[in-house]
Amino acid sequence: MASRVGLLLAPSSSLARNPPRARLPYPLPSHHLGRPTYRRFASSAPLRSPLWWPRQAPPLFSARAMSGSAGSPPYAAELAAAKKAVALAARLCQTVQQEILQSDIQSKADKSPVTVADYVHVGSQVLVSLALNMEVTSGSFSMVAEEDSEDLRKDSAEEILEHITDLVNETLAEDGSYNITLSKEGILSAIDTGKSEGGPSGRHWVLDPIDGTKGFLRGGQYAIALALLDEGKVVLGVLGCPNLPLASISNLNGSSCGDQMGALFSATVGCGAEVESLEGSPPQKISVCTIDNPVNASFFESYEGAHTMHDLTGSIAEKLGVQAPPVRIDSQAKYGALARGDGAIYLRFPHKGYKEKIWDHAAGAIVVTEAGGVVTDASGNDLDFSKGRFLDVDTGIIATNKQLMPSLLKSVQEAIKEKSQAPSPL
Repeated sequence: MASRVGLLLAPSSSLARNPPRARLPYPLPSHHLGRPTYRRFASSAPLRSPLWWPRQAPPLFSARAMSGSAGSPPYAAELAAAKKAVALAARLCQTVQQEILQSDIQSKADKSPVTVADYVHVGSQVLVSLALNMEVTSGSFSMVAEEDSEDLRKDSAEEILEHITDLVNETLAEDGSYNITLSKEGILSAIDTGKSEGGPSGRHWVLDPIDGTKGFLRGGQYAIALALLDEGKVVLGVLGCPNLPLASISNLNGSSCGDQMGALFSATVGCGAEVESLEGSPPQKISVCTIDNPVNASFFESYEGAHTMHDLTGSIAEKLGVQAPPVRIDSQAKYGALARGDGAIYLRFPHKGYKEKIWDHAAGAIVVTEAGGVVTDASGNDLDFSKGRFLDVDTGIIATNKQLMPSLLKSVQEAIKEKSQAPSPL
């Protein structure tokens, strides 16, 4: 099999391709509940169905019942589908990240690593869209996501699209849950299922296919973040964190001495939060820490100074009395780590002019709140995910346990006021 880095970067004439497989559009016309269905691979084996490949129960995360079935928890099928989708996307991301790092691709000026990450963003989004459509068995499909197909539809992007198509289809073949393959047009259609604007009515999936691009490129933390909005409220969330250990983070770079890597956090409204391995170990209930003295607290913030104002978060920590240095890691992995008690506080204060997107917080926020925490903006307002693709927040976002929130809010507002009154540098 061709290296995925090779698939992404090598000229098409140099690719060592798999034997050709029949490629199918996405979605195919469907007469079943108005939803897309999928054909099988071309094969000499007899088909169980002349036209449609029936939905399969995936090996690890099986959607056994539709939401609302008697005796099942709320959103049970949707949660199972979300876990399956995130785990599948994580498989693609893990493989590509490993090969990027092994090939030392980041040193090659003529092949930007950011471009490679963009390919993986698209591939991750396609796989999540595909899995959700395969697993969720009723209702219309709407997804608010980061990527669209506009650039990939240009003639100049033909080779890039071919590489992405190969990447997605090889991941599907290796995973084995779905005996299907997608054409290039199918890839484009799958990407564009993420063009929804969301809003206060109906159901909308919310996806960040790779949250923490720079962490992904350097081999650090990143997350596949998927949530479901129902009538403007986040009702479930899943965070796939391939580089976050199942054991507690034990040092300042966000790593652990534990051996098992890859954490899958999940939460459903009213049902609490859990963590399991990406391979599907039994879920374990999690909860935020119970620290009530800021002196004993530690706090998470973004690794990159471009993503948050480290001077402001430092001032907040000082006013609060936090003595530990910040734990700086990329992505919504911070929400997951906070939810299981690895730290006590999360501070996010982007630079002026930045607009927060709902996919950067929807999944992480419900994981923390269902673990017993609180997530608000800098004024103490709950986050409102019902207003489209962007959040309307005051200054920044904070998260902690219920014991620390009053004193944290006071320190945040004092630090913001002090910063606003400071003379501007010449």
